[in-house]
Amino acid sequence: MNALNSVLGRATVLAGALLLLAGCERPIPVSTQEGYRGTAMVDVQNPRLLADKRAANAMPEALPASAASGVLASSIYQNVPALGHLDLAEFTRLMNAMTAWVSPEEGCAYCHNPANLASEEKYTKVVSRRMIEMTQHINSSWKPHVAETGVTCYTCHRGNPVPQGIWFAHLENDGVKSKFAGNRAGQNIATAEVGMTSLPFDPFTTFLQDATEIRVVSRTALATNDPTSIKQTEWTYGLMMHMSQSLGVNCTHCHNSRSFIDWNQSNPVRVTAWYGIRLVRDLNVAYLNPLASLLPPKRLGVAGDGPKVGCATCHQGAAKPLYGAPMLADYTAFAAPPVVAPPAAMPVEAAPEELPEPQPAEPAVSASSQ
Repeated sequence: MNALNSVLGRATVLAGALLLLAGCERPIPVSTQEGYRGTAMVDVQNPRLLADKRAANAMPEALPASAASGVLASSIYQNVPALGHLDLAEFTRLMNAMTAWVSPEEGCAYCHNPANLASEEKYTKVVSRRMIEMTQHINSSWKPHVAETGVTCYTCHRGNPVPQGIWFAHLENDGVKSKFAGNRAGQNIATAEVGMTSLPFDPFTTFLQDATEIRVVSRTALATNDPTSIKQTEWTYGLMMHMSQSLGVNCTHCHNSRSFIDWNQSNPVRVTAWYGIRLVRDLNVAYLNPLASLLPPKRLGVAGDGPKVGCATCHQGAAKPLYGAPMLADYTAFAAPPVVAPPAAMPVEAAPEELPEPQPAEPAVSASSQ
């Protein structure tokens, strides 16, 4: 009996030790100080998980550039307004790259009718043109966020026709089976977007589409004309959860723990994030929402809206998309929209200073009078 108790005691101790170790990470996480000492501005990463993320965010090898043909793509292909200004060789190279980035399985037929490449009978062709224009807009107009690194189709698609990390609007009682629950005010539905917390589950419409002020602390001591409330604070926390997960960082990547609100004590990347939020709003309002009417029902959300982008669409777990790999350097066609020359002005003849006096017509001479 004593021997049995001894064995059971050892087994219990061993089980407890294993349970305790189960809460530990392997290997030991690495901490990097990113701010002034004593401010808890530390980036913590697990080397094993970081290696997996780097592998998932590896940039594909660029297709080799071809010698210029001297022929514009628009002189060979019809209906190519976004890329027709390219040399034919570069145009062909870019089409091959885009096919590998977006539709590696279906190939060119994902957007084109093989019998008539200029046809717009497939909605994907219209959408892809608009996405090319959107990419050029990002790289030329939003350098405070993307800098010279830029973005291409691969930044978001990564071999998928529809990028990961997109979002749709939620219905008020989306996911609620019982109608007796009443109005949940957007809360208490566990979703991955807000870390499975009880925070409002759709911070995207509020901040990444609508230009709602992102605040936690009221500007005034009393609730006079300041609309900031606890509810708005919770919406803001939901957005911060999304940003933290999207970039694979914690709050102190941007904020100083001494004063989250103080810009002077924050990391410079907080400014980059400020521009990023407004970049996402711009894309959703100007480019993606207008495309919803072209999409088939299978591409729409429960509220009938089309897919929209968030921080995760580009970042996908990395503080910098693809860990800062400069894909734009190999595909400069995405750097800026084509320059369209204005139509030439019609020449206007100058009016003479004085008009000549009208001369009487010569009298007609008949053959009989000669």
